[in-house]
Amino acid sequence: MVDAFQAAALRSRLGIPMLYGTDAVHGHNNVPGATLFPHNIGLGAAGDPDLARRVGRATAEEMAGTGVRWNFSPCLCVARDVRWGRTYESFGETPALPTALSTIIDGYQGAGGPAQPGAVLATAKHYLGDGGTTFGSSATEGYLLDQGDTRLSEAELRRVHLPPFRAAVARNVGSVMVSFSGWNGTKLHAHRYLLTDVLKKELGFTGFVVSDWAGVDQIPGGYPAAVRAAINAGIDMVMVPNEYVRFVDTLSAEVRAGRVPMSRIDDAVTRILRQKFRLGLFERPLTDASFQRTFGSAGHRALAREAVQKSLVLLRNDGVLPLRPGARVFVAGQSADDVGRQSGGWTLTWQGQNGPVPGGTSLLAGLREVGEAGGGTVTFARAAQPGQARDADVGLVVVGETPTPRARATAPRWP
Repeated sequence: MVDAFQAAALRSRLGIPMLYGTDAVHGHNNVPGATLFPHNIGLGAAGDPDLARRVGRATAEEMAGTGVRWNFSPCLCVARDVRWGRTYESFGETPALPTALSTIIDGYQGAGGPAQPGAVLATAKHYLGDGGTTFGSSATEGYLLDQGDTRLSEAELRRVHLPPFRAAVARNVGSVMVSFSGWNGTKLHAHRYLLTDVLKKELGFTGFVVSDWAGVDQIPGGYPAAVRAAINAGIDMVMVPNEYVRFVDTLSAEVRAGRVPMSRIDDAVTRILRQKFRLGLFERPLTDASFQRTFGSAGHRALAREAVQKSLVLLRNDGVLPLRPGARVFVAGQSADDVGRQSGGWTLTWQGQNGPVPGGTSLLAGLREVGEAGGGTVTFARAAQPGQARDADVGLVVVGETPTPRARATAPRWP
């Protein structure tokens, strides 16, 4: 699919190769058979910068094997409220964790730069403060925290939310995605001070700034004003899922009218082309089939197993662990046998889904395989009743939640 798109781009008048991106946020998670790794919250619990780098490298190789050279990852938000539905995309609640684990960018882009085989362009997101929004501040229908307003002083914004992005820029990240959220009442997609003055000038970011999905549409004031505000604020590439002709016509009219200077367009185009050259797209625009052999490979799955082991958190052990061979285990909880719930959001679909995942093994199935091989027994009840665990040596309760709760969110349609 990607090569067909690329071939069409190369037949265009200028022959500029296309940069195709995807949200490979815990492995190349949109593709069946890919290796799934723990979400960022799990990698944050592991707290291992080298592990994060290796996970990034494995993900990049599987992306390269499908022709996808741009990853909308990592999410470097600092999640401050566990009620946020996207908390699992954050490495942790303190700036030190996402800053330290920004090494995943080195894995994506490669130590020698993204032009090397098996590397992709990384995206630091969502700039800035999306993990610190005030509860109830979201204007998006059905949301309370997500896409809300971060109400902090500039000193606190810089102390908590800016350090991971400073680290990403130092690692020469190729792109930065803007947050749907706002800061003290101004949407980030229209925030010239944070996008241009802080990110590009103060931090020295030389890559390109990309909007989030229809994020420009959330800027108030009508569609032409929203487009004008976004581009003048410093957004270089706009993610337009629908009505792209309308966007191109609107921006062109704003440039002709002098409300968006041509110098701003030249800067945006230069930044985008610079990253395409840096990726080596002009020399190697099509899929590197040599990396298809690493897709879902045994080596990558072994790395995923290591990452899962290191992400586990043991609060207390009073002698129950390790389980003895032959133990009789009673398992309760509807999430115990649901691979979709155990995989979370961004698994084959945008927000994930309940139920089976091709190639996945549920916690219950794994317990049965290991326990019964050791001479033990595993009994399961979705909802345990009194007395059911009487004959068991160990009771295990699996507590889970559905993947990202669905809420209808529509961008305004400006006249």
